[in-house]
Amino acid sequence: MIWSLVAILLLVGCSAFFAAAETALTAASRPRMHALESQGDKQAGAVNRLRRHMEQVIGAVLLGNNLVNILASSLATSALIALFGDHGVVYATVTMTVLVVVFGEVLPKTYAINNPDKLALLLAPAMRGIVWAMSPIIRLMQFVVRHILTACGAPVAADLGEESAEEELRGAIDLHAGASGEVSESAGMLHSILDLGDVTVGDIMVHRSNLTMIDADQPPEKILDEVLASPYTRLPLWRGQPDNIVGVLHAKALLREVHARRSKVDDGLDILSLALPPWFVPESITLLAQLRAFRARREHFALVVDEYGALMGIVTLEDLLEEIVGDIEDEHDLAVAGVKVEPDGNYLVDGTVTIRDLNREFGWRLPDEVAATVAGLVLHEARRIPEPGQVFVFHGFRFEVLERQRNQIRMLKITPPPSTASAA
Repeated sequence: MIWSLVAILLLVGCSAFFAAAETALTAASRPRMHALESQGDKQAGAVNRLRRHMEQVIGAVLLGNNLVNILASSLATSALIALFGDHGVVYATVTMTVLVVVFGEVLPKTYAINNPDKLALLLAPAMRGIVWAMSPIIRLMQFVVRHILTACGAPVAADLGEESAEEELRGAIDLHAGASGEVSESAGMLHSILDLGDVTVGDIMVHRSNLTMIDADQPPEKILDEVLASPYTRLPLWRGQPDNIVGVLHAKALLREVHARRSKVDDGLDILSLALPPWFVPESITLLAQLRAFRARREHFALVVDEYGALMGIVTLEDLLEEIVGDIEDEHDLAVAGVKVEPDGNYLVDGTVTIRDLNREFGWRLPDEVAATVAGLVLHEARRIPEPGQVFVFHGFRFEVLERQRNQIRMLKITPPPSTASAA
């Protein structure tokens, strides 16, 4: 009887081990385990290797847990029948249910869920040995289970896909963002980094209507005046027509040449010889690809063209960085009046303001898949060119067209939904 009691307690302890190991390995922090393994922690390496084969780990846990629980119940039933006869079955059932549920499941799992990293590091080496010892039986079980699921039309995915991993990362960012302003801002930057592969250059470029370009056929004195009057250091040069970009003039290159000529600017100054060759990129290229291109070419200024080769605008490295960290203003930036908030809660918005900027600034959720600017969104939803004074309501927002120049919507009044307005 004593030996049976000792064996039962040991088996319940084994059940607690399997329960704690399963919970700890599942709940342990992936980033922390990866960081510890990178620092040379062998136990963290064991945890990561086990997590890469969780199907085998779960198989070993279930197999071991059921074996020890059934064996402990059998020993208890046998011992109590010997003491109390047929009533021993009832006593064994009640006793083993309490022991297994409280000490074999709830207690170890509660401790493991509160100390997952610590317990995972502690139990990983033993679990590796158990998984290795049970691997023949586990593989047989996996073979049978996979074929049954496949026959039922439910194939089992091998590993976590890239899309699922990205969703998990976004969820982790949101989970830890909290209410702190600093943490929330960092979370926004991380989300923007993850979006670099989905956003195209056409969504963030400076449109050609807002560009400062210089006619290369003008006299050098006139070009110098325009360069000095511009707040930008790189200026596209065109010849014949604005679409015909022949170079990109850097203000420093021009001023250096003027200084070398001892401030004498005459017709002998060849502006095009100072300009860099233009670099054209398609508007459909993603920000991630463009960032890599900037780094590879060691440049941070590109001209954006559409599928027909027509000039659409420009994109700079600063534009890409602003997508991550927000607007970067310096002493040469122009104050562009794009959005004005009225006291009654309405917004006067220039038609060229991008939807992404509005969503980021005011926390709106206007779709930016079909159009880059707010004017483009109104045109898409209206399915026609609206007249001034016309009002449209879509996506919960009210859009009133205030100004139109030819076929271009110049100014709109936007009224957000009450909940969005109060949040903003």
